[in-house]
Amino acid sequence: MPSLFVPLTGLESSSEALSVTSNNLANLNTIGFKSQRALFGDLFYQQVGTSGAGDPTQIGLGATVEAVDSQFTEGSIQASGVPTDVAIQGDGFFVVQQGGEQLYTRAGDFTTDQNGNLLAQDGSQVMGYAAVNGVIPPGAALLPLAINVGQNTPPQPTANVALALNLDSSATVGTTFSTSAAVYDSLGDTHVLTYNFTKTAANAWTYAITIPAADTTGGVTAVTNGTLTFNGAGQLTLPAANVAGIALPPLSDGANAQTFNWNLYSAPGVGDVTQVAAPSAASSTTVDGFASGSLSSYLINSDGTIQGTFSNGQTAAIGQIALASFQNDQGLVRNGSNNYLASLSSGQPSIGAPGTGARGSLSGGSLEESNVDLATQFANLIIEERSYQANAKAVTTFDEVTQAAIALIP
Repeated sequence: MPSLFVPLTGLESSSEALSVTSNNLANLNTIGFKSQRALFGDLFYQQVGTSGAGDPTQIGLGATVEAVDSQFTEGSIQASGVPTDVAIQGDGFFVVQQGGEQLYTRAGDFTTDQNGNLLAQDGSQVMGYAAVNGVIPPGAALLPLAINVGQNTPPQPTANVALALNLDSSATVGTTFSTSAAVYDSLGDTHVLTYNFTKTAANAWTYAITIPAADTTGGVTAVTNGTLTFNGAGQLTLPAANVAGIALPPLSDGANAQTFNWNLYSAPGVGDVTQVAAPSAASSTTVDGFASGSLSSYLINSDGTIQGTFSNGQTAAIGQIALASFQNDQGLVRNGSNNYLASLSSGQPSIGAPGTGARGSLSGGSLEESNVDLATQFANLIIEERSYQANAKAVTTFDEVTQAAIALIP
């Protein structure tokens, strides 16, 4: 009697659909969760004859859940203010690694351990590209990322000095003026250079750059000297170019030999040093280079770059979070803990930087919420409950019909 088994398939299908909906509701607050839906299909048919026109007469034998697919629509992005939190805007999955196995997730509620390793909440390592000297090199290998607060950035010696200043054209011959600029050596130590100017004639000044004797081996103070010449409008004419390759004497702290440029011109023909009838004064001093510094804070940019801010005021990349994309997201296998596994159906991942290759961008200090829509799930619950009740009623109805048929037996 196949009639009893037809509603049983409906009961089983409705029960599976209720499980899917219940799982969606259970994960209403799961970060990055993607809701699922049960897709029904008729099971198969029994042909019991043909009509007078020769058309087949078929009786259906039930229903089944043909597929449970995932809804990969983007969840709401909510700011969290936590620097290790990150949300994906658009397509893609974070790449994580656990026990040598590569997994994929949309949940960006990351954290760091005592060693600075960037981890997902299940302890898997977040994968990306490490920075070299503050830059993400092209073609870098995929590696576990780390953010070590307190890590040091090496110093950078000064290579360029620029002084914006005026020398008083009304000063008498022999008048002097001095200003200073602090430069960094290869160890990050500073040395205060003194720029001494002496008027020698109308529109002519000499300069001598000195360094404190205590900063050099042998007490050498002279760095370099020369002449500045101006035209009648107070514009610098000689030297006609920047003074390049100024060498410091050997330094007593053991730093490497060092040269720097004195940039006299901010643009061709535009000198930073002028000579007009106004008091001699320096309006600004620009020096590149910096001392070493330790990582004090960081943020995650839209391209996945983890940008660190160091105690010396410098900013530099310390890593970049990678994203993976798939030809068929529906082919991914859910593995629990917000993770997915690649499969033959999903295809192999295409891994790269956010914002490239159809991969989405990132939003640092934010999280992607579950995309479960509460109203939709409640509506599905009602429909699936009614379906279950209707199929259960079909079972009881067939039972009553069977009891009536048995009662006919004498």
